[in-house]
Amino acid sequence: MHVTHLSLADFRSYARVEVPLDPGVTAFVGANGQGKTNLVEAVGYLASLGSHRVSSDAPLVRMGADRAVIRAAVTQGERSQLVELELNPGRANRARINRSSQVRPRDVLGIVRSVLFAPEDLALVKGDPGERRRFLDELITARSPRMAGVRSDYDRVLRQRNTLLKSAAMARRHGGRGMDLSTLDVWDQHLARAGAELLAQRVDLIATLQPLTDKAYEQLAPGGGPVALEYRSSALDASALDASALAASDTSGTPADGPRPGPGPDAAPSAHTRDELYAQLLAALAGVRKQEIERGVTLVGPHRDDLLLNLGRMPAKGYASHGESWSYALALRLASYDLLRAEGNEPVLVLDDVFAELDARRRERLAELVVPGEQVLVTAAVDDDVPGVLAGARFLVADGAVERV
Repeated sequence: MHVTHLSLADFRSYARVEVPLDPGVTAFVGANGQGKTNLVEAVGYLASLGSHRVSSDAPLVRMGADRAVIRAAVTQGERSQLVELELNPGRANRARINRSSQVRPRDVLGIVRSVLFAPEDLALVKGDPGERRRFLDELITARSPRMAGVRSDYDRVLRQRNTLLKSAAMARRHGGRGMDLSTLDVWDQHLARAGAELLAQRVDLIATLQPLTDKAYEQLAPGGGPVALEYRSSALDASALDASALAASDTSGTPADGPRPGPGPDAAPSAHTRDELYAQLLAALAGVRKQEIERGVTLVGPHRDDLLLNLGRMPAKGYASHGESWSYALALRLASYDLLRAEGNEPVLVLDDVFAELDARRRERLAELVVPGEQVLVTAAVDDDVPGVLAGARFLVADGAVERV
């Protein structure tokens, strides 16, 4: 899969720009602040409905404009599609596929798939748990776009449940009569149902990603591993999660380039596993209800979980050196790319100002690993930051213009 044309209107710094793209390597070169990252950010938004730089859509709309449009022509095999997203901060975003059919924004997920390497990736190792949850959930959705609906349902129920708990906590603090919390049981059921699906998918993903991450780390930093991924649940103990992963896994069938544990991207966890997790999440919610009412917030569930990254026998966070942390973050992204590629729709690889952050050894190894990609988009401040092996098209980005050189 590759993008053949990118069109932006009132997106970030661009009033309008048209960029034809080819398979292979394309580098966008220009000084900082000229808009290189804005171009690849748009590709990433089409793939994930989110930005790797900001948490809301408002900064993506050019100052003075009330909306932004991202449009891309995409080719996969013999099939071509035109996908368009209209970003409307404060209002519902809109989407079109092949110009004529207006669809929900999440219906475009899967048309463009990308794996993005960026300086922000260091937060995967050194940052808060939310960074790692986002990494897992975006990869889950890339594998199976239907999970966007599950994530949306979970977030909606969580907000509504937290609103009820907050109101109950405020009533207690002000000495008022106790609120009617009979509806809390219903919200518990909804939260546990969506949470069980999300939890099972995360655990299966980690089992699938583990050997790929270990392999990628060894390629980037020979002899520096091994690495280990571990899911830390706020509601369930490790033995329950191990059992869930085992029940959800299905080793039948192998991709063309070798065995891959776990089910395919569209396979849901077994009903047995999902129901077990649902029951365990319900029990966990019941166990902390008193504390939740006192504090006014939901204390257990996938929104409070973490992905633990271990290097050797120690946690990477707090113990890994800067170079080791970079290698770990890059290994996670390379493993994501290998996983998506093995499942039949090779993603666009985006390397946003990454090479300037790496030493010469890691720079060359990363370049050699990604150069076979069907489409690789690179941004760099100067030509010298792009390794020689990544030969291909070059665009100069300056003063709001994007020109091929």
